[in-house]
Amino acid sequence: MIKFSAVNKWYGEYHALVDVNAEVNKGEVVVVCGPSGSGKSTLIRTVNRLEEINGGTISFDNQDIHDRKMNLNAYRSRIGFVFQQFNLFPHLSVLDNITLSPMRVRGVKRNLAEKKAAELLARVGLSNKAQAFPGQLSGGQQQRVAIARALAMDPPAMLFDEPTSALDPEMVGEVLSVMKSLAQDGMTMMCVTHEMGFAREVADRVWFMDAGKIIETGKPDEFFSNPKHERAKRFLSDLRAH
Repeated sequence: MIKFSAVNKWYGEYHALVDVNAEVNKGEVVVVCGPSGSGKSTLIRTVNRLEEINGGTISFDNQDIHDRKMNLNAYRSRIGFVFQQFNLFPHLSVLDNITLSPMRVRGVKRNLAEKKAAELLARVGLSNKAQAFPGQLSGGQQQRVAIARALAMDPPAMLFDEPTSALDPEMVGEVLSVMKSLAQDGMTMMCVTHEMGFAREVADRVWFMDAGKIIETGKPDEFFSNPKHERAKRFLSDLRAH
């Protein structure tokens, strides 16, 4: 569903992504991990063109996402993106945060958008928070609303950019459990995360990045029990020590 072919990205002199070749298959959960500054967030942000690339191609559902004929807004509406900092509209209620895009972008009638929003809030365990504002919610609740908002557009794929790193430790589990349920339902997911327990339990494949390259890929069992690359071994031993 998502294919990177010889993808390169520079920030001035800094080579942030170096000849990345990789694929995410339909229904697959891929966890991208690696040390800070390895290019993980840059890579995931290229998929919906929050970051532009300087070389290579990225395709989504067999469509080149840099094709000049492509409608960027229509394309982005097909990919759910969950950010580190939630990015909810603070002046809108939870219900309005979730219904805004379906109504504005898709032209869904309000009653249908609100019905879908209620179903999604039930799914993420927040049925009683529809009229609350983001500032009245905990971080974990805000992130679950952000997931519901992304799902409101019925995306065929979801991208998660360190969705738990801004949360207090006791709130991490509530967000990961929603992500696990999505994976069990067959959602195509690409997740940048430091939650190695989630990667071990839920991922179909792990990509390990360092210095802008994917230097190791494998099934979670293989990667965690027997990493091949020295940098991956060091990363995992540092995590265990921590």
